[in-house]
Amino acid sequence: MRRVLVPHSHDSADRTDAALEGSERGMRVLAVSFAVLVGTAAVQAVVVGVSGSVALLGDTLHNFADALTAVPLAIAFSLGRRAATRRFTYGYGRAEDLAGIVIVLVIAASAALAGFEAVRRLLHPQDVHALGWVAAAALIGFAGNEWVARYRIRVGREIGSAALVADGLHARADGFTSLAVLLGAGGAALGFPLADPLVGLLITGAICFVLRDAAREIYHRLMDAVDPSLIDAAERILLAVPGVRGAGAVRLRWIGHALHAEVEILVDHDLTLVEAHAVAVETEHRLIHHLPRLRAATVHTDPHDPTGADHHAALSTHR
Repeated sequence: MRRVLVPHSHDSADRTDAALEGSERGMRVLAVSFAVLVGTAAVQAVVVGVSGSVALLGDTLHNFADALTAVPLAIAFSLGRRAATRRFTYGYGRAEDLAGIVIVLVIAASAALAGFEAVRRLLHPQDVHALGWVAAAALIGFAGNEWVARYRIRVGREIGSAALVADGLHARADGFTSLAVLLGAGGAALGFPLADPLVGLLITGAICFVLRDAAREIYHRLMDAVDPSLIDAAERILLAVPGVRGAGAVRLRWIGHALHAEVEILVDHDLTLVEAHAVAVETEHRLIHHLPRLRAATVHTDPHDPTGADHHAALSTHR
């Protein structure tokens, strides 16, 4: 109702509200997924007590540990709510990238642990009791992790959080480790005790692929990489603004789960300062409206001079 009755605006408070909304969604995802993973691990712990399965014990401890990866992300989202300061002039959104690094390291540790356990059990096979319960607990572990993975990845992409997407990929990797327990139990039931460690090695390889995707996602954010289609979209928006004669450099970067832009536009050289400023304001206005998750844009106006004069001659040796 408020949106209908009150015209929209783009002042700093509105942009902060949009950023906070994304952080609040992220915190909600972390809380829900934390509860699901802890509940999944608790059910598995009961079955461990009944079956004595070492593999399931490892998966249970793994799920408990993985639930704790929500902690660095929660800290990052909390930091991201803080206002910019004279030292951190762009705010604290980069904390999400630091949390993403922690998550990538946890995925790497998961792969190493899964590989170590697979090799150890290949060299020293162990009997497993209550195979039906173990299989059921493994399915619960897979279902819980896959649900959390889909939830985190979907919301992470919606709010533009690479760290949350990486954590979702991490949960998917953990689901694979649960499947290793299931397939291993099935092999043991068929009289092939080495099935569990062999499948564990295959799952380790699958986790490594997940690690690659998560690491690439975080690396791109750290290197200020963006989807080239966003640049194309920004250029189309610029050229459609009345008074813009051409588009110069367009730079986009992610800070947390919000985009920031720096663009150059050409305007008629005989415009007054007020008129050129009005074109720049309309340019930023349209960018914020039509470029997804863009929080702010810095617009630099250059004169479009038919005489071909170089208005940046004084800077030529610095560029």
